Formats: sequence, structure tokens, C-alpha cells
Amino acid sequence: MALLVACSTAPPRLVPQHSAGASDSSSVLYVIKRKWHVDIGFAAADVQPPLAALRAEFAGTQFLLFGFGDRHYLLDEDRGLRGALAALWPGPGLILVTGLATTLQAAFGEDNVIEIPVTAAQLRSVQDFVWRSLSRGDRASDDSPIASLHAGPYEGSLYYASSQAYSAFHTCNTWAAEGLQAAGLPVHSFGVELSGQLWIQARRLGHRPDAGSTGNYVPPSRVDAPPL
Repeated sequence: MALLVACSTAPPRLVPQHSAGASDSSSVLYVIKRKWHVDIGFAAADVQPPLAALRAEFAGTQFLLFGFGDRHYLLDEDRGLRGALAALWPGPGLILVTGLATTLQAAFGEDNVIEIPVTAAQLRSVQDFVWRSLSRGDRASDDSPIASLHAGPYEGSLYYASSQAYSAFHTCNTWAAEGLQAAGLPVHSFGVELSGQLWIQARRLGHRPDAGSTGNYVPPSRVDAPPL
């Protein structure tokens, strides 16, 4: 149960949309902490083919975020103890894609966003990793948009089938660590199951953006989505 909670995500803060700021730059890999879950993300304008095929589903967004989880647990309306225990065994995975039309800092808070400078080649390698994590069935070489599997838990998000399996030893945070490894970054993924284990490593590689005026942040009035 604790491992599934570790792969829970919190919805972004409900804030007015505004134009991209200085953080919307090329050759930056974003690492975002949603409580006990870690996403990796890119500026939407930096997403290259074949992953760019997803942009059609998220028109008008500034950032695309990607997270991993257990398919049965996330899509099962009854998230009881039996479902939680079953999710610890290897089973089908799921990719949650979130499109944001505001800045990451406004959505998640300054302390929950890390920017890692990378080369264009490194950024492409991470995007290739994400693309390979999406299940495309018989269309492995097809660059056309991949159909979403289910609506996401909150506005601006969609679930996609994953080619990777979820288990107690391959959690959402393990997957995110593997994404950083795909860029050739000095990160280990073995034994990384909780967000803190990855967050410590990510902090050594990047930096947190300069703090803005947190007084403009508007906290959510309600949480519509169940945890992942």
C-alpha cells in the first residue's frame, strides 16, 4: 500500500493561465515532485517526433509531463487492500500525460520543480525513452498519434497504455529514474522506489528556478482527482 501511495500524484494548483516565463527554455529536463510521486517533463515546444505526436491531444499547453503507474490500480474504481496488494506483483503499466498551460512553478510550487540543463541530444534520448514506454501495439514504427486509454484523474491529463510492467520493484519513481539515466545522467534506478530517493539525486544535477511571487499562487479549492 505504501508503494502505491508513493506513486500517487496531486493535481496541479488551479491558477490563471499565462504566457511562458524564463523557465520555458530549450535543453532543459524538468523533474517535478507531486507529493510521493515524481514526473519528468519537457517544454511542449521542445518535444520532438515521434513523441511530438502526442501534442495534438494537448493543444495550447506549455509543458508536457509524464508519469508511470499500475494500470489495474489506477483504473479500478475499488482501490481496496486487495487491489493494492495485487499491484505489487508485476502487471501492466500506465503512463499519465499531463498538459499544463501555466508554468510548472505556478502549478506545483517552487520547491517541487527542478530544472536539469541537458544537451539537445540528451533531451531527445529521454523523449525516446518515454516514447518506448508507451504501448503502440502493432504500430511500433508508426509516428501517428497514439490513442489514449482513459481520461486522466484531472483536467488536462490522459492515461496511455504502457509497454512496461509495474511492480513493487519497478514503481513510478523507478521509471522516472530510468528516464534520467536515458539522458546519460549520473543517476541510479536500482532500489529507487520512493520519490525522496530520486529527488536527492535530481537536486545534485539541476537547480530550482528563482523564486517568484508566491503571493500570486492560488491553492486549489478542492481536489477532484483520487490519488494515483
